Amino acid sequence: MPIKTLPFKKQVIYASGMMGWSIMTNLIIVMLPYFYLPPTNSGLSPLVPQLLVFGAFNILSLIAASGRLFDAAYDPFIASISDSSKNPKGRRFPIMRWAILPAVVCCGLVFTPLVKGESISNAWWLTLILAGFFVSVTTYIIPYNALLAELTHTPEEKVKLSTFQQVGFVLGMILGALCNNFADLIQTVFQVTERFEALQYTIWGLSIFSGIVMTLPIIFIKEKEYVQSKPTHIPLLPAIKNTFRNSNFKYYLISDFTYYTALSLMSSGLLFFVTVLLGLPDSDGGKFMGLMVILSLVFYPFINYGSKKFGKKTLVLLAFGVLSLIFVTIFFLGKLPFTPTNQMYLLVICASFPLAALGILPNAILADIAQKDTLETGENHEGMFFAVKYLFVKLGQTIGIAIFAMLTIYGKDPGNDYGLRLNGVVGFALCILALLFFTRFKERN
Repeated sequence: MPIKTLPFKKQVIYASGMMGWSIMTNLIIVMLPYFYLPPTNSGLSPLVPQLLVFGAFNILSLIAASGRLFDAAYDPFIASISDSSKNPKGRRFPIMRWAILPAVVCCGLVFTPLVKGESISNAWWLTLILAGFFVSVTTYIIPYNALLAELTHTPEEKVKLSTFQQVGFVLGMILGALCNNFADLIQTVFQVTERFEALQYTIWGLSIFSGIVMTLPIIFIKEKEYVQSKPTHIPLLPAIKNTFRNSNFKYYLISDFTYYTALSLMSSGLLFFVTVLLGLPDSDGGKFMGLMVILSLVFYPFINYGSKKFGKKTLVLLAFGVLSLIFVTIFFLGKLPFTPTNQMYLLVICASFPLAALGILPNAILADIAQKDTLETGENHEGMFFAVKYLFVKLGQTIGIAIFAMLTIYGKDPGNDYGLRLNGVVGFALCILALLFFTRFKERN
């Protein structure tokens, strides 16, 4: 039976899966430091002690890093299982369906500590539940992203479907960032007096909604109708080694890793930048995140056109350059000659282009790399390329959260904010590093 082209309606349904897991992962990135080590003006109490290990790392930074230890080994494992699957219903969806419920439950439990106060028991609980969340969501993400290379057959189709994916991702970012706004609504409508409980209700509600939209691609897209693939016969370790033999992939990977580390710094610090450096209410964080995402949508047509006209590499390098300047601005937030609100508007407007470019193009570039490798080797291991990518993405996100948590030691409260400003210095250095490595990437004509 000839393979069908994925119609517009089902492209949108496919993108809904991205929105689902984006909500949950962004809840972890944005809310975890704020929930467990809140600033003094947040109305919340710390849930883990601010203890130093080896004189430099606090407990939260170590928890964020250790939560990925199981995940690090699991990424290539689930990719290998997916790539070699002989399930008559397809290689991807049958695996993804088992991940949804555990991911939803673990995401909610991350924000349900054992003790409602500062306790080392909360640290152990958080380590265990974070590991469960990362493993669960990985079981969905790796097969899901491997489908990008399989559902599309030309570079233009890849960029287009990657654009829909990014729309889903940024919608997830908005909903995750609006967590405090939803909590305000719950407190007002349902007369919930405690901020702590309002945030928990919000996070559980968003997690359940995420699980629902993650099921849509599995229900409405029949994988075998749109994908022609054969199971790979390369064992796990050789398959991993094969991806690293691709020099283009290595330069791509290093740049992607440093970018996601920098992005995690920004996302983890968003509520702190708004409330501590600028003295604005925490609900403004979600509003500004939403505005930034909406403005980024304006650039989507340009990204699609520009990638054909100038090449994907040129736009990615430009985005890294702009993002590095944004981190310089973060260092000076609250000290610029504008009102606090206008300073955030400046940051949001400038960040919209890199958010669009670095959201759409990297997945399309990787799909090109995976497809070219399949043509050259005759083996369909797209899942392994995306597994290695997302292993490094998640390591970057984890290191970003860990660095942010570690820098809070040097100040995270009004009048004592130097640790927050240091995120601007670290982010600037990471973006420059990403730019330099990606200059070595060789784009196919």
